[in-house]
Amino acid sequence: MNKLTVATTMCKLQGKPCQPSRCRMVGIGRSSGSPSVQGAVRIVRALVPVWVAAVGLTFLLGVPARAGVAESPLVLYVAPEGDDRWTGTLPEPNAAGTDGPLATLEAARDRIRQRKRQKGLPRGGVRVEIRPGRHQREATWKLTAEDSGTAASPIVYQGTPGAEIRLSGGRVVRGFRPVKDPAVLKRLDPAARGHVIQADLRGQGITDLGRVNSDRLELFFRDKPMTLARWPNEGFTRIADLVGNKPINVRGTKGDRVGKFVYEGDRPSRWVHEPEAWVHGYWFWDWSDQRHRVASIDLEQRTISVAPPYHHYGYRKGQWYYAFNLLAELDRPGEWYVHRESGLLYFWPPVPVEKGDVVVSLAGDLVLLEDVSHVRLEGLILEAGRGTGVIIRGGSHSSVVNCVVRNLGSWGVRVEGGTGHRVEGCHLYGLGDGGIALSGGDRRRLEPAGHEAVDNDIHHYARWNRMYRPGIALHGVSQRAAHNRIHHAPHQAIGFSGNDHLIELNEIDHVCLESNDAGAIYAGRDWTMRGTVIRHNFMHHVTGFRDRGCVGVYLDDMFCGTTIYGNVFYRVTRAAFIGGGRDCRVENNIFVDCNPALHIDSRAMGWASYHVKTTMKQRLDAMPIR
Repeated sequence: MNKLTVATTMCKLQGKPCQPSRCRMVGIGRSSGSPSVQGAVRIVRALVPVWVAAVGLTFLLGVPARAGVAESPLVLYVAPEGDDRWTGTLPEPNAAGTDGPLATLEAARDRIRQRKRQKGLPRGGVRVEIRPGRHQREATWKLTAEDSGTAASPIVYQGTPGAEIRLSGGRVVRGFRPVKDPAVLKRLDPAARGHVIQADLRGQGITDLGRVNSDRLELFFRDKPMTLARWPNEGFTRIADLVGNKPINVRGTKGDRVGKFVYEGDRPSRWVHEPEAWVHGYWFWDWSDQRHRVASIDLEQRTISVAPPYHHYGYRKGQWYYAFNLLAELDRPGEWYVHRESGLLYFWPPVPVEKGDVVVSLAGDLVLLEDVSHVRLEGLILEAGRGTGVIIRGGSHSSVVNCVVRNLGSWGVRVEGGTGHRVEGCHLYGLGDGGIALSGGDRRRLEPAGHEAVDNDIHHYARWNRMYRPGIALHGVSQRAAHNRIHHAPHQAIGFSGNDHLIELNEIDHVCLESNDAGAIYAGRDWTMRGTVIRHNFMHHVTGFRDRGCVGVYLDDMFCGTTIYGNVFYRVTRAAFIGGGRDCRVENNIFVDCNPALHIDSRAMGWASYHVKTTMKQRLDAMPIR
């Protein structure tokens, strides 16, 4: 009870289904603080025994006795040391080595299919216990409609409680040795010589090295993503000048459409012999990034030319970028580089390589549930894939519960269509894209999907695609994001589009770290996406890149019909922002050290009027509004 906050205590007093174990610190301090909060806690403590007694009496009086003995749930086991020829009904191999757990999730899935065809599902459902260890995934584990459970007989794939169960899309790399090749040593920074080691990936059967900008191989050491060799090692360098011949002027902000610019300093002279140098930058606006392959470097003119397609918004003097995928810049612990022609991996480990596993990602998406209902994934670690951890497409009432989803090339969990799916109690981090994406429902009919992301900890995401890959994305109709902690990311915490979403009781901090003119919670440019409520959230320390300004709740470009109620904003540059929309309500919020607390403008009557006649009108016409 000592961690209940104002918001969660009031949930108790109002009879809302709020559990103390799931309540984030979304109010103003702990319950032991102000007298009003102490009083609320005393009331809750007094009511809990009465409530428990009432529930117990209802249970005793209200549940009829059943004749006979109920059928027990079916339990199967999957273990790294298992065998798909065994029954799967034993957690460990027997002494004779004739029976024991299954080896693969596919075998467990197929046994359940067989059981359903022969006898149907047992009352109470099926539990597949996935035993401790690393379960190597070479391909996506797929479940379809025939793998569904029911409300009375759900199917649960659960890790052994208290153990570490890894579904890994990566391969452990071995056979590291010091770099001896004189040509490679010459290219390395003098500080790196003697520290960088190499391994032959192709010699270990690792032949799919992917591409730099897509389907990319990544390296993880001791369960942390390592850095593809880059310069500068952190942060950015600036565009010194532009030398293109197609100038642009966006409301007084000038630039050029051609990706050719003057660089500062002499560092690029080290890159001229790199086979595949890349640059990543915020080329015109601080909220739009892109990676380019370097086409050429002119040392005399001190220019870098990038390969098309050029950035959509163009390029601007003073904007920032960095270069990467450069063996010559492998100059500090934690950096790596792979030479795709030879298949050699170069790595400077932050500690001796023997003290941890070096893992490279190979598999794509790890898990796909397509048109599946009443299936739960629980207590698993999903890691080291190039794609998404879990995709739920269609179906109803499936869930991902108490899982760790980390070190992936794309999203953590994506829910696409269906109804009533849930992501709960998960820890998501180290993701190339966003954390959780929920979409579904019919906007034309306002039919809800009812998906939920609840009580998750989401951080250090959008490692690769930096912009518009939020911790939680809500699309469609009636999704809910509640009791989540979202922090430490380059751009948005929550991005939404559609109607009637509920964003409540989340703690959001240290986001928009690499962007400006952006929002911790963001939506924009639609008159018809109404009905979302943003309430009882705690947003703090959101100030944008180099403190140039960011927004707590950003209703951009005429976005309408949104309620911002009962939130706490602390040290947020611009707390609530209504950019020309209508029917938005900002009520009962607390603003501390925000400048300003509220911004409202009428941009549709000025510089944004162009969008009214184009994008806004098109989106209005697409909906059945007359």
